[in-house]
Amino acid sequence: MKSFANMDMVFAGPCSAESREQVMETASQLSDIGITKFRAGAWKPRTSPGSYEGAGDQALEWIAEAGRTYGLKTAVEVATPAHAEAALKAGIDCLWIGARTVTDPFATQQLADALKGCGHTILLKNPITPDINLWCGALDRLTNAGLADIILIHRGFYTYQDSIYRNSPIWSIPMEMKRRHPELRLLCDPSHIAGRAALVEDLVDKAVALNFDGLFVEAHCRPEEARSDAAQQITPARLGEILRRISRRGPVAATAEMAVFREEIDKIDTSLIALLAQRMEVSRKIGGIKKASSIPVFVSDRYDKLLEACRKEAAGAGLDPDFAEEVFRLIHEKSVEEQL
Repeated sequence: MKSFANMDMVFAGPCSAESREQVMETASQLSDIGITKFRAGAWKPRTSPGSYEGAGDQALEWIAEAGRTYGLKTAVEVATPAHAEAALKAGIDCLWIGARTVTDPFATQQLADALKGCGHTILLKNPITPDINLWCGALDRLTNAGLADIILIHRGFYTYQDSIYRNSPIWSIPMEMKRRHPELRLLCDPSHIAGRAALVEDLVDKAVALNFDGLFVEAHCRPEEARSDAAQQITPARLGEILRRISRRGPVAATAEMAVFREEIDKIDTSLIALLAQRMEVSRKIGGIKKASSIPVFVSDRYDKLLEACRKEAAGAGLDPDFAEEVFRLIHEKSVEEQL
């Protein structure tokens, strides 16, 4: 994705295929900007019953027709063997397995069995949870079924942390997935990470800089009327603008790579704060025991031994012993205060 002159690895289309008119109009507009792969949902796994769950088999007819009319390869999400059978029968070119399905090994295995030997391109999204082994396991189930043409999709992860995004990108996980499987292509789904159309371009920037192979993005001819995920969909015209600007702008690899490591630092810092809080809580408990037993709070012999051990462990870990001792002294001083 270093250049968008060739957009062969950009899959675009509406979250849901809602009507023949909407599918054909969106496909036409995407074709006009050079998109060659059209994605749309026929069955939508919604959290609550009563939400729009897609047009089902009828949608497959619209999607296949759009593919034939505009010369587009087509892609549809499948969550059950019945979905897979219907999509293959309708002549859909690529099948994607969504995050909810990938999270369930039983469902993934059933799909792998149903698709065995089909020869189609299979797009595999990451699971909802930030578990790379679950993603790898789903990949193994597909490859064990003889499916060779597999493309990975990074769509972000659900976490309990507050974020500007609908799903946290946690870029280190797709980067590790790419390291483990350099032979596979990796696409970014900025729509599901963002949750808001205004954030899509910045995420595309980062995907370009991190050397993703392409995009899997939601585009609707009239996003404001979309029956599912309206907030995160952009128009084909807006997608065209983003792709043209990104192509001219070029990658900002250093910035995006730093963002990955900063994300790791933030996690480590959070863990350090939690550990320090635990240490102070234990110190307070020790202080209570010392008071009840009339034991001095500060014991110099133990402190000297702790400092010696600290410096030794720091050196063994490749850390400056003087720095480690300075940090330890501050922590110890605060621990003594907590015991008073």
